[in-house]
Amino acid sequence: MHDQMTFIERVKNMLYMIYFDFWFESFNEKRWNQFYSEILGRPTTLSETMAKADFWLIRTYWDLEFPRPSLPNVDFVGGLHCRPANPLPKEMEDFVQSSGENGVVVFSLGSMVGTLNEERANVIASALAQIPQKVLWRFDGKKPDTLGPNTRLYKWIPQRDLLGHSKTKAFITHGGTNGIYEAIYHGIPMVGIPLFADQYDNISHMKFKGAAIRLDFNTMSSTDLLEALNKVIKDPSYKENAMRLSRIHHDRPVKPLDRAVFWIEFVMRHKGAKHLRIAAHDLSWFQYYSLDVVGFLLACVATVIFIITKCCLFCCQMFAKTGKKKKGE
Repeated sequence: MHDQMTFIERVKNMLYMIYFDFWFESFNEKRWNQFYSEILGRPTTLSETMAKADFWLIRTYWDLEFPRPSLPNVDFVGGLHCRPANPLPKEMEDFVQSSGENGVVVFSLGSMVGTLNEERANVIASALAQIPQKVLWRFDGKKPDTLGPNTRLYKWIPQRDLLGHSKTKAFITHGGTNGIYEAIYHGIPMVGIPLFADQYDNISHMKFKGAAIRLDFNTMSSTDLLEALNKVIKDPSYKENAMRLSRIHHDRPVKPLDRAVFWIEFVMRHKGAKHLRIAAHDLSWFQYYSLDVVGFLLACVATVIFIITKCCLFCCQMFAKTGKKKKGE
């Protein structure tokens, strides 16, 4: 989602959040609680362990994130692994240079995806074969039958160095945070094909910021991928938006890696950062949401209403009795 949702989008967002909380607490959190208890050698929970953290280093920044309030023991260090591009291996550099003015497209679905099923691989290869750019595809599996002469398969690619190359025109990515930030660092527009976890959210953010097009891995056709690539490469707005995000990323008084090092050393110097930790971590969920206070105030209001009602009824009864006596006299 993004930060300018319609009413229906806000409804969907709330339903997603409720579903995630229920799913996580019902299934994943139990496993994590067991894991943490085994490691620490005593009964504990994931929430308890997280609440004890003195400082949080978040691996995103405001080039990817939308503005929101944060606590004093939170700092955003997105892109701390990024660096200027190094020279490519000779064989790879020769292939990149052979692309001429058309340039190259870098394609990787991350290290967690080993192989693709044959049907999906052929759909993708067919689309890549139709573009004028050369393609460097990180792929480990059976060579697709529709693979074009412009595409080379690699079991591993120097992704950061390729994205920083002057001939790189676009990046086809699954939307992992590391890859997203390498593309932002070098100002490369993206075609996002999210697969799981935070990848959907990352690509949605980049799409909303005008630096990416999102496709569905399971339903996209060769035509969909071809059109998305052509649009990202030929429409200058995508490159302009990617470069705008890159300028925001670089325009910081302290580099993200240096910020991370500073805060780690800060916590070590002061033996923690308890002065930055909020007391909300020590509250139960009903105290955190002030449900006990709300309940108390509602009880007070109900008591006052009850007393006023009883007084009014008593007064009405007294007036009624007084009226009957006067009529009797």
